[in-house]
Amino acid sequence: MHDHVNDPYVQAAARRGFRSRAAFKLLEIADKDQLLKPGMTVVDLGAAPGSWSQVLRERLGSSGMIVAIDLLPMDGIAGVTFIQGDFREDDGVAALTAALAGRNVDLVVSDMAPNLSGIDAVDQARSIHLGDLALEFAMSNLKEGGDLLVKVFQGSGLPEFQRAISAHFEKVYVRKPKSSRDRSRETFLVGKRFKR
Repeated sequence: MHDHVNDPYVQAAARRGFRSRAAFKLLEIADKDQLLKPGMTVVDLGAAPGSWSQVLRERLGSSGMIVAIDLLPMDGIAGVTFIQGDFREDDGVAALTAALAGRNVDLVVSDMAPNLSGIDAVDQARSIHLGDLALEFAMSNLKEGGDLLVKVFQGSGLPEFQRAISAHFEKVYVRKPKSSRDRSRETFLVGKRFKR
């Protein structure tokens, strides 16, 4: 608790009105890899409590479209369509697709993480599975040249997942933003320029 309260990113998030320190992970990666432009259509997977959607709203402006989904409830954000549902189930994906109303997507971002069991091998497999689902959704919905940002855990299955992204995007980058805690096994993969 002491570490959390004194965390500079927690303090900065409070100052800027972001719902969590995770906002700075997206900001850092988005700036480095030029992911966000006004007017884009973006899908935010695993959105609650909403800090990534807040960043998207700020950067995309009023002409951007943001559709977000999470199992957990999320307080509303002006200009963000939120679906409380399970992205792992067909119903959740169908609700997302309906909300997009036929629009192709410029960017898919996923901050999804499994409920941790404490068993590394199980948590790792679940993390990669969520990444696979995000990639599958991106392949069905991204426009040509669109981008993907997905969080996964470091460990077994990551090299194979990276290769899977490489098969569909011109470039793939591995990112560990400064705002990600050192002890965290999370890592972020960026797929640039989707190839149909």
